[in-house]
Amino acid sequence: MAQPDAAPGEVTPLGVWPGTAYPLGATYDGAGTNFSVFSEVAETVELCLIAKDGTETRIALDEVDGYVWHAYLPTIGPGQRYGFRVHGPYDPDRGLRCDPSKLLLDPYGKAFDGEFDNDPSLYTHGLDSLGHTMTGVVINPFFDWGSDRAPNRPYHETVIYEAHVKGMTMTHPEVPEELRGTYAGIAHPAVVEHLKSLGITAIELMPVHQFLHDRVLLDQGLRNYWGYNSFGYLAPHNEYAASPRGGAAVTEFKAMVRSLHAEGIEVILDVVYNHTAEGNHLGPTLGFRGIDNAAYYRLLDGDPGRYMDYTGTGNSLNVRHPHTLQLIMDSLRYWILDMHVDGFRFDLAATLARELHDVDRLSTFFDLVQQDPVVSQVKLIAEPWDVGEGGYQVGNFPGLWTEWNGKYRDTVRDYWRGVPATLGEFASRLTGSSDLYEATGRRPSASINFVTAHDGFTLRDLVSYNEKHNEANGEDNRDGESYNRSWNCGAEGPTDDPEINALRAKQTRNLLATLVLSQGTPMLAHGDEFGRSQQGNNNVYCQDSPLAWMDWSLAETDADLLEFTRSVIALRTGHPVFRRRRFLAGQPVRAKEPTRDIAWLTPSGEEMTAADWDSGFGKALTVYLDGAGIPEPGPRGERITDDSFLLCFNAHDSALDFAIPGTDYGGPWTVALDCSTPDGHAEASYPAAATLTVPARCLLVLRCPA
Repeated sequence: MAQPDAAPGEVTPLGVWPGTAYPLGATYDGAGTNFSVFSEVAETVELCLIAKDGTETRIALDEVDGYVWHAYLPTIGPGQRYGFRVHGPYDPDRGLRCDPSKLLLDPYGKAFDGEFDNDPSLYTHGLDSLGHTMTGVVINPFFDWGSDRAPNRPYHETVIYEAHVKGMTMTHPEVPEELRGTYAGIAHPAVVEHLKSLGITAIELMPVHQFLHDRVLLDQGLRNYWGYNSFGYLAPHNEYAASPRGGAAVTEFKAMVRSLHAEGIEVILDVVYNHTAEGNHLGPTLGFRGIDNAAYYRLLDGDPGRYMDYTGTGNSLNVRHPHTLQLIMDSLRYWILDMHVDGFRFDLAATLARELHDVDRLSTFFDLVQQDPVVSQVKLIAEPWDVGEGGYQVGNFPGLWTEWNGKYRDTVRDYWRGVPATLGEFASRLTGSSDLYEATGRRPSASINFVTAHDGFTLRDLVSYNEKHNEANGEDNRDGESYNRSWNCGAEGPTDDPEINALRAKQTRNLLATLVLSQGTPMLAHGDEFGRSQQGNNNVYCQDSPLAWMDWSLAETDADLLEFTRSVIALRTGHPVFRRRRFLAGQPVRAKEPTRDIAWLTPSGEEMTAADWDSGFGKALTVYLDGAGIPEPGPRGERITDDSFLLCFNAHDSALDFAIPGTDYGGPWTVALDCSTPDGHAEASYPAAATLTVPARCLLVLRCPA
């Protein structure tokens, strides 16, 4: 559409209609665009149309309904750049920060253009920020989805792959250079085929909401690589689009989702509704702060000039306010209905539950999600902690929710590095953490099991470093977690010692196999399938460089690990005994038979006793999974049967003899997975009641056909 020719301050010659208060934001209907913005504190609101030459036309929004200011412009369409100016009280000590010199971003903006240049006008009252900030862009909402359908993969069949849009594709040799680091790069057939060959059913993308690069990082020549610094909750980050101008990111994102859905892969977004990029009271005024500071942010009681900070980032969104809650819910519905995503992982989700101070699992936000007919039907994954008092809430989220199980991560790491007295908790984590989730009526799949994620060591670094090495971040190695539950296997960092490298490789396979074969929903971090390293940096949030990107040459140099990962995921996918919908009971399946759906055995083949579980030195056990002991029916009510399995865990530093149980448990047994071999394959068979030797620090999986 043509840009208006009016000079700043003139009334547009295009005509202004009253418009409607809802939907909020800029909504193009095929003929014109409705603009709508909420501000309870405003005295006057102006819509600012920005021409191609950077000049501005201001239009007073005279229509106000329930503190929502709105107008309809009949000839304004896709590509139009815009913002708002809000006139009202400015008294920061009272939490009032209206400043009409600031061109403010639309909280409901669906696309953004330009960039922030960190000019003083973004921080200083009275200085005009036009030309120094981003602008909203009116988008064309129409898209040919074709026959796109949500895969609707049940949790117990889900394998999640956490990935970074840019980092995953920046070095991929088959992705054209112009598409690397983009949504189109993720959708490239070579990348999709890699996910399919692994057996991935859902890709969890690190933040793709439009975000800001922090001034303190830019001053050091760094960038906010991870993107946990959102300000546009309805807009895909424009830097991840092959064509970042205008609304191209929206179309490219939709095309990515359509391509992944066509291959049966769901798209889950890591979302950051706990804080915004405006930071603390010294941060820039970009949008929320200047539109209605007290409505959008939690202000300190007794000191409203400053912000409550449950996130360690300077501010916390005010989820007690109805319009802030509406923004979050409208954002979630938009990504589901318009962008076709399949679920969300909520960063620092405990913050969303804070209505007063304590985390309340029945807070208003969770009530809204529970009753929402759209949001309640997609995958909802909580990071169940924040940095505030009482913020660690693993196991305490409502029934609809699954959770990143931090206790699973910690226990599995401790077990394989040989920490004493972990056997009992290890068994609980291996079987879905019923102690955390069963009481709330949830299933094993409520436990999102992971050993590594974006935050912390990669899997290769977990077995290669005892200490973090974050010097490149410019904080004198003070940032990042210092207690990583890692073990370098005898040397810090890269080494030429073949024994240490062999042990590291085996430990990597042990951790991967344990993760994938545990009850619950497994999540892999991108690049762990072929040994990606960050050189010991466990906090690459600011490293937009090869240090943090996936190194695709490893797919060739560590092809055995890649093959191992494919094999162990295929083992899980092919056998329902590893992905039970209900918690294991441990009771006899049929009264006349001694077998159970699960049995816990010592290496000598005897059932575990209380003394065995309590033994501080115990690091070995056999887990028997009975393929005939699956009581829950299939999706059509059919009975499910499977092969039976023995999982022989040996975390000792020496080989141990394991007794295979007698014929009551079945037999003969063949090796299904051997973590002591580079690709996990081994040709061996054992009769019932035989003895086999399990190498030091090794998981061996045996199978008995049904």
